[in-house]
Amino acid sequence: MSAGGFFEFLRPAALVLSALLSMWVLASARRYRLQLPIAFAWALGTFIFPFIAFPIFLIVRSARKRAQPDSDEAARHASLRYSLPLIYGVVLLSILAVYLYRDYRSVDAHLARAVRAKVMNQPEKAIREYQAALKIEDNAHTHKLLANEFAETGKWEDALREFRAAEKGGEADDTTTFGMARALEATGHSLDALGNYEKFLAGAACSSPNIDPRCEKARERVATGKGQK
Repeated sequence: MSAGGFFEFLRPAALVLSALLSMWVLASARRYRLQLPIAFAWALGTFIFPFIAFPIFLIVRSARKRAQPDSDEAARHASLRYSLPLIYGVVLLSILAVYLYRDYRSVDAHLARAVRAKVMNQPEKAIREYQAALKIEDNAHTHKLLANEFAETGKWEDALREFRAAEKGGEADDTTTFGMARALEATGHSLDALGNYEKFLAGAACSSPNIDPRCEKARERVATGKGQK
């Protein structure tokens, strides 16, 4: 398992562990006959702040003697002590499961997995994650990121489509212009590519003191294109 995959697993595991600790705290609080609102407060506090509330609860519990219910209430008290935490746990874990499912399928989660895939040199996985993110939210910047992945894998038709979508959505920066020029050139649209290279050369990337390395490549393409006219 990669480091990214491990941390992706660690978060839901920590939430489930907090939920189980919260159930135990509720059961223990009722065992020591704490009032129900106080018991729920300790349980929820343990779920939200496990590293703070749980140790404090153990200290409080150790200073409190276990309650001894009379014989007439013993059966009813034992039943509530187990059934109430169980119902609470089922509800809490169900809410947690829905939250984790929705979170796993969110735009941010897909984008985060795409970034990890890119770092791990897994372009096909990165492409799938960007595409999944776009199905949820049509975003110009995500189109550009997807276009860059297609370009890096040599899928120029797909890259051109995504660069155009990015530009149409307002992501018309130097990276989009240069990427579209490359995609147009690779797909045989030489004149359109030449126009985009010229547009890139006129942009901020090639007019600042720290000249972008892509500028030299664009100049070569423009010179070659004009020489072929």
